[in-house]
Amino acid sequence: MDYVIRFLIGGAVVSSFALLGDVIRPKSFAGIFGAAPSVALATLALTLKSQGAPYTAIEARSMMIGAAATGVYAWMCTRVMWKSQASIRVITILGLVVWAATAFLGWFCLSRMVS
Repeated sequence: MDYVIRFLIGGAVVSSFALLGDVIRPKSFAGIFGAAPSVALATLALTLKSQGAPYTAIEARSMMIGAAATGVYAWMCTRVMWKSQASIRVITILGLVVWAATAFLGWFCLSRMVS
């Protein structure tokens, strides 16, 4: 039953984000409103129902840290690709290392603040 609920919530929210992405200009921002936010919202709704608010809050904070790390990854890859002639494969792999370091740093800082 959880999968059906996740499918319905995810589908409705994906459609909403797709509509929002179609309205936003420039079109290059439309990808921001893809499936990930809707899947995260559906997952949080199901987690709230099954695990309760405290656990859901931890999951939401973790998702925010992951989103911030993804933003740093995208910013870094874009900057390096504009300014260098390095291979896209190398830049992407180095970007993943930056993403992992940023996510770990965010997790570490958050775990120190919560404890």
